[in-house]
Amino acid sequence: MDLYSKVCYDCSKLITRQYSTSFSLGIRMFSRELRAPIYAIYGFVRFADEIVDTFHDKDKQKLLTEFRAETFKAIFEGISLNPVLHTFQQVVNQYQIGHDLITAFLDSMEMDLHKTVYHKQDLDRYIYGSAEVVGLMCLRVFLNGNDAEYEKLRPFACALGAAFQKINFLRDMKSDFQERGRVYFPDIDFHRFTEEEKVDIENDIEQDFAMAYKGIVLLPASSRLGVYCAYKYYLNLFYKIRRLPATVVIEKRIRVSDKRKIYLLTTSAVQSKFGLL
Repeated sequence: MDLYSKVCYDCSKLITRQYSTSFSLGIRMFSRELRAPIYAIYGFVRFADEIVDTFHDKDKQKLLTEFRAETFKAIFEGISLNPVLHTFQQVVNQYQIGHDLITAFLDSMEMDLHKTVYHKQDLDRYIYGSAEVVGLMCLRVFLNGNDAEYEKLRPFACALGAAFQKINFLRDMKSDFQERGRVYFPDIDFHRFTEEEKVDIENDIEQDFAMAYKGIVLLPASSRLGVYCAYKYYLNLFYKIRRLPATVVIEKRIRVSDKRKIYLLTTSAVQSKFGLL
């Protein structure tokens, strides 16, 4: 069983490295005992996201419904022959991740199957389920069952997840609209995206970042640097987007180079070592 579980965790690790260099680099900054469970969470959310965003010639609703059922079956039975679900159920059961968080996440994925325009209430629900709860799952791992600390840090984790997701929306505006017909920001016309609308979104993101940082410095040392690296990466991406006009943001996907990612990782590690976070 130990060998099987190790192979399954290796699958989640491979998925993370193939899909996201930035998160892979950040996970390496966690203490060793935290890396496998965070890989497991990423593998789970990545595969669910793939169902709604990638498999265009398949019955996405059927796939997502089956994935939901298989997820909870794995959690209740404590095993799955799907390597991603096997590692995820181990993390859910070991760290007592609330089933409500998993349900909220899958509900948000399902929203993407049916919605193309999001109003304020819809967007808040979507961001909570697609991003904030992922941060809360990770927080359960970081705090290893400390319920009091979890409740204390919960608002900060939600703010960080919201900031990340809103930046993703800005970064991916073109592909979301042209490939999937989606516009996430309420009352935004993709063809008439103005500087004023962009600034309003950026001001909202800036508030999320300010809130999130207050929580990062309160994290245990075992997870603080890894989360701070992800924070710095997204903050850098945010600054890059903010410097560009709205007309450019809707025409290209903004990226941070791998060289820049390594620089941010290195400087973050130095800041952490000397207590400068």
